[in-house]
Amino acid sequence: EGYQLTVNHGSVVIRANTAAGLFAGTQTLRQLLPAQVESRHRTNAKWIVPGGRIVDYPRFAQRGAMLDVARHFFSVAEVERYIDQLSQYKINTLHLHLADDQGWRIEIPGWPRLTSYGGSTEVGGTPGGYYTDRDYQELVAYARKKFITIIPEIDMPGHTNAALASYAELNCDGVAPPLYTGTDVGFSSFCVNKEITYKFLDDVIGTLARLTPGEYLHIGGDEAHSTSPADYVTFMNRVLPIVAKYHKKATGWHEIAKANPPASTVPQYWGLEAEDAGRG
Repeated sequence: EGYQLTVNHGSVVIRANTAAGLFAGTQTLRQLLPAQVESRHRTNAKWIVPGGRIVDYPRFAQRGAMLDVARHFFSVAEVERYIDQLSQYKINTLHLHLADDQGWRIEIPGWPRLTSYGGSTEVGGTPGGYYTDRDYQELVAYARKKFITIIPEIDMPGHTNAALASYAELNCDGVAPPLYTGTDVGFSSFCVNKEITYKFLDDVIGTLARLTPGEYLHIGGDEAHSTSPADYVTFMNRVLPIVAKYHKKATGWHEIAKANPPASTVPQYWGLEAEDAGRG
């Protein structure tokens, strides 16, 4: 992803070994031009680029940003605008938080109430929304054109009220809770001892694996305060093999390390204090 950008009196030249490097160099050239160059309207101006030579390459292979569309839904056009902004700063990974207590945002074949009911609202009670297969594939393809890889997240075993409200059988007592539009955390949990839980998650993970060309799927794992430590380990030991079954690697919030996951699993720190601290 490295590039060289040389500007002299007679030319502007970008050199790179890959298309991604050329793309990164183009973003730097845009930043060197006056701000008016980004206007959507025709502008008469002298587009002057400062002379000099830049040799630039990334310090980190993965440079990520996160967008939570579960608590507040964003349309395809809004997410694409976000992708445009990320690409200007050479961000190459978009962590897309697709499900939480407040909403389920991705269509899963065979489980239509996840989106029709679980995706119908958001924080504050305003209407939510969801992405169809085609919508999500459009986002993935749009991001790839900007050399950005999408990592989808389905948080589990906590942060799952939208799914539990959609299907009563996913609850230990067989009773679906009401939809939730607040901001508290830690009160929901998949039923660890019911086989339907893992049939459901096999369908979810399999769908995301099919639609996502990147190597990682994010399985959450944070703030599971309603899941006992023993059940948490049992749950992760069932779910991690499902991710591997679909030829993906798992990433999750740092609590996932308690389950002694495979070496290919990437724990992601969201805080450095007690586990019950809220994720900002």
